[in-house]
Amino acid sequence: MTRKEKLLNSPQSCVDEALRGVVAANAGLALLRGHRVALRSDLRALKGRVALLSGGGSGHEPAHAGYVGAGMLSAAVAGAVFASPPPGSVLAAILTLWQAGVSGVLLIIKNYTGDRLNFGLALEQARAQGVPVAMVIVADDCAFAQPSKAGRRGLCGTVLVHKLAGALAEEGHPLDEIVTRVTKAVKGIGTLGVSLSPCSVPGCLPTFELPPGDMELGLGIHGEPGIKRLKVGSADEVVKMMIDHMTDSSSQSHLPLKSGDTVVLCVNNLGALSCLEMAVVTRAAFNCLEGRGLKIARVMSGSFMTSLEMTGMSLTVMRVDQEILRLLDAKTTAPGWPNLSSVDLSGRNCIMEPAKRASDKFSLAGSLSAVIRRALEKVCVSLLSAQEELNALDRASGDGDCGSTHALAVHAIQEWLSSHVVPGCPGQLLSTLAGLLQERMGGSSGALYSLFLTAAAPLLRECSDPAAWASAVLAGTEWQEVLLDGAWKAELGAQSTCELTARAGRASYIASKRVTLPDPGAVAVATIFRAVFVALAGSK
Repeated sequence: MTRKEKLLNSPQSCVDEALRGVVAANAGLALLRGHRVALRSDLRALKGRVALLSGGGSGHEPAHAGYVGAGMLSAAVAGAVFASPPPGSVLAAILTLWQAGVSGVLLIIKNYTGDRLNFGLALEQARAQGVPVAMVIVADDCAFAQPSKAGRRGLCGTVLVHKLAGALAEEGHPLDEIVTRVTKAVKGIGTLGVSLSPCSVPGCLPTFELPPGDMELGLGIHGEPGIKRLKVGSADEVVKMMIDHMTDSSSQSHLPLKSGDTVVLCVNNLGALSCLEMAVVTRAAFNCLEGRGLKIARVMSGSFMTSLEMTGMSLTVMRVDQEILRLLDAKTTAPGWPNLSSVDLSGRNCIMEPAKRASDKFSLAGSLSAVIRRALEKVCVSLLSAQEELNALDRASGDGDCGSTHALAVHAIQEWLSSHVVPGCPGQLLSTLAGLLQERMGGSSGALYSLFLTAAAPLLRECSDPAAWASAVLAGTEWQEVLLDGAWKAELGAQSTCELTARAGRASYIASKRVTLPDPGAVAVATIFRAVFVALAGSK
């Protein structure tokens, strides 16, 4: 194993510098001098209300400082990366809140031994000084069928507890009532994580080894081993497996759910999943829960309790009623809390119909229909055969998807051919192809082809003699010359592009000395022309 590079100044100073960065970017936060404690900058607004204090090891950002604000935490104590904060800092935070005139302090912690010891010690010391303090421990991990004596771990469900307790405190409820209501809510929260990679504490080796193609199920937020190691599956398969495990009634850690229950879903990025992957996983989780007859009231999808750069995610499900939803919907200034919809998400129509487009009324098949069909079929076969070659050429000067993009066009054309008669009017055909490529091909290529065909189509609507074809080709080419500045001149051929300097597209950002292969788009055009010629020659 090797150490992963991180964009830091030093492992020793990263926590302090990160806290200063969070506070510098948020006017509602301040730091407690001499301690790694982020507090609300308006402590006087807490007078007479219950203050909320949480915290834990760093490396889980935006937890916990990101949840400090009106309607959530009053302060958060940060330890070193993945290490519980010292009791002295916890006590300093409690006493600072007490001196601000709060009516009591509620500690909200995750069920880890270090947090329980250090926050528990500070709680006893604060009580000895006359401060009314209580503690709620969140243990929402659904991984282990038979948890150890230490119990279930505290995971991302803690963030939901921050929000519920924060809303109650903002409304002025007393400490004992908040404890009772939040403790009840905690019993309806379950979380399970999965990861495709380890993470690494700054300056240290990765927390564990995970071979490529494997994933760890049920791991902790510090990289602690999970319950099993499996091969990576599709997003739908992984999500279903996770929810099955979370709700397995044979497990002592399961979350009891039944059809008709209303829930909140939290899809939490553990650090390094792309937004694209997160959206796919969110869809999978939403569909899986709805398929079980559950009503999904709210969805949180994003980074809420991370594990440094771990490539993974966790799912949190919480049973809710209208009162809990009201508290979740209450306003907060905490920078890490998302802007959630306040409308129930299950059962709504998510699809809107597009405006109807004027469509061509195709004439019956004409004398050219069979020839055109053969030409199109040959073009499709040729482009699919050249897919990998085009992708390889594109990797040298672009993003490596030229062949795949043309394959999208091929599939759209093949699908259309399977259910339509090819019109006898070439102009109508070109209009149809322009629409197909515009909607289904995408990328610069899709736009260029669509522009070419759209410009050429009007000249072939009424006639199809050779002179009309020549005028049509000229009209379409004018669009290409404007956009590519003559780079794709058909008479130069695909090979001549080796010596051209790109003036548009991704290749224009690459030094010309590094681009020595033919332009993949030009090769694709040459492939199309060759296919058409072969098809026409074969039809004679």
